[in-house]
Amino acid sequence: MLLDPSELADKVLAGDRRALARAITLIESTRPDHRERAEAMLQHLLPHTGKGVRLGISGVPGVGKSTFIEAFGLHVIGQGHRVAVLAVDPSSPRSGGSILGDKTRMEDLSRHPDAFIRPSPSGGTLGGVARRSREALLACEAAGFDVIIVETVGVGQSETAVADMVDMFLLLLVPGGGDELQGIKKGIVELADAIVVNKADGDLAAAAQRAQREYASALHLLRPASAAWTPPVLRCSALSRDGLGEVWTMVEEYRRVMGESGEIDSRRAAQARAWMWNEVNETLLARLQSHPAVTGILRTLEDKVASGSCTPTVAAQTLLNAFLASGQEGSPGAGNGS
Repeated sequence: MLLDPSELADKVLAGDRRALARAITLIESTRPDHRERAEAMLQHLLPHTGKGVRLGISGVPGVGKSTFIEAFGLHVIGQGHRVAVLAVDPSSPRSGGSILGDKTRMEDLSRHPDAFIRPSPSGGTLGGVARRSREALLACEAAGFDVIIVETVGVGQSETAVADMVDMFLLLLVPGGGDELQGIKKGIVELADAIVVNKADGDLAAAAQRAQREYASALHLLRPASAAWTPPVLRCSALSRDGLGEVWTMVEEYRRVMGESGEIDSRRAAQARAWMWNEVNETLLARLQSHPAVTGILRTLEDKVASGSCTPTVAAQTLLNAFLASGQEGSPGAGNGS
């Protein structure tokens, strides 16, 4: 039985975890009728959002993201907060399926009453961040979770996507330096509001200290994104829980400094505008691809482009012309101009 959007929103606002899970399932649905219901529900939730700490976390494979997020999340809960984790798992490009193993890897955190973990398949979305992750984040805030962690698939285009939906972007790195430092793309480091060297324990403790110094030196060569904040480099051990308190203190300091300077508000405003245009792009592309005037010539044009008998530019313009001409005639699938 499907709940009325306002009724579902009320249950989410009351902190009903099952209702929150159902709300995010509705948000992630691609069915047109579900999308309408999701949008109506979000309108009810929107006035109750915006008060949480939005934290994006990523890192190279093997850095221990899940172990770190579980240990860090439990520490933050111990400080009196409620933590939601939106973990986007990679979808198979062939079957569309995904592993969705984060609840298994974060067993202790997933059982805590003040935590909520939602693994979502990326669905092939550019960057590996689910298209509806932003809306899921708002639902979590409305449900009373005041620290929202978005975990990305890995180092790559996902960093840009997640940086566009959080207040602070945290990059996890492993002890190394030297060659490993050279292997990290400059653009990814530039996105980071802080770097944390994980696995600073046992035989890797000394290497972690060296890595911390080297990453700090590398950051000095980059111009900070904000005049109010210079990205620090910390080290910790998610396994032994050492250094997690310092990481959370740093997050709180970031929120204070950037909040007082007005940069968190301006960042969120810019993100909302970017979100709107992303929705415009995604919706227009979906309508174009499903429009009868386009589907009738799409395969032929794709074959011509593949064989080299037509340039991609000419083929794209042909598709757009067919779509726009049909839209002007009021054919199904045309935009409503709003």
